[in-house]
Amino acid sequence: MRSSRKRPLLGAHVSAAGGLYKAVENAEELGAETIQIFGASPRQWNVRLPSSIEVEKYLKALAKSGVQSVYLHAAYLVNLATADRGLYKKSVENLSAHFRIAELIGAKGLIFHLGSDVSPDRKFALDRIVSGMGVVMKNVPGKSMLLMENSSGGGGKIGSAPEEIGGLIEGTHSKRVGACLDTAHAYEAGEIRYGSGGIKDFLVRWETNVGLDNLMAIHVNDSKTAFGSGVDRHENIGYGDIGLEGFKNLAKEKKFWDKDWILEVPGFGNNGPDKRNLDILRSCFG
Repeated sequence: MRSSRKRPLLGAHVSAAGGLYKAVENAEELGAETIQIFGASPRQWNVRLPSSIEVEKYLKALAKSGVQSVYLHAAYLVNLATADRGLYKKSVENLSAHFRIAELIGAKGLIFHLGSDVSPDRKFALDRIVSGMGVVMKNVPGKSMLLMENSSGGGGKIGSAPEEIGGLIEGTHSKRVGACLDTAHAYEAGEIRYGSGGIKDFLVRWETNVGLDNLMAIHVNDSKTAFGSGVDRHENIGYGDIGLEGFKNLAKEKKFWDKDWILEVPGFGNNGPDKRNLDILRSCFG
C-alpha cells in the first residue's frame, strides 16, 4: 500500500538521561518528528520502571511537542537465541521489563536484537526466539509492538535475511510482532546494495517474506564497514560506505514513506544523532 505522506516522519535516537521528559526536550532541539529512547539502561540486567509521576510528566511534554511517534530500544544484553538457560531466562525477563515500560509510556513498539547462536542447529535457535517472544507478550499484554531488528550477520547473529525474519513473525502467530529495518545492518550483512536496482530487489524479498505492513520503523544509518563485512559499525549519513546517493535512492521508494525513519548515527561531535545528520537526511527528499 502506497503512503499518502509527502515523506516519512524523520527523527533520531535521543537521550532520556535526567528523566523521560528530557527525551522530548532533546527531540525538539533536533526537530525530530519520531524518536527512539532507552526506557532503562541498555547495559544492565536490572530494570527500574518509571514512576507514575515520571510517566505523567513525560506524556504532558510529549503532547505539547512535535514528536508524533515514540519507540523504545531494548538492552543490548538480550539474546533469545542462546542455548544457555540462565542467559535465556534473564533475556526474557529483561525484555519483558523493557516491554512493560513501552506499554506504560504508550510507545509504538520495543525494538530489540534477536541475539546469536553458533551451533549448527539453526532451527532450534529460531524456535527459542519464537518461544521467548511468546512469553514476553504473555508477561506484558497491551498494544505496543515487539519489533525484531535485522542483524549485520556476523558472529552467528540471527535475523540478517528477510526470509528469517518473516519466518519468525509467522511462527509467533501474533499481530503484536513486527520488524525494524536497519540500513547499515542490511548492507553489512550483504543483503542490500543501495543502487536503485538493489533496493527494488530487496523490496521484493521483503514484501514476499516479511510484508511491508509488518515493517514499523527504519533505522537510518550509514556504514563504516564494507558490503557483506558482517561487522556492525554505524557512520553519519553520507559519510560511510553506503553514501549520500544511497540514501537519496532509498528516499525515492515511496513504499517506505509510511515507516518512521530514525537515526542511530555517531553524530559529528560523537555525541549521537544531531541536527546536522537530520538535515542531511531531510535533504534526501528534495
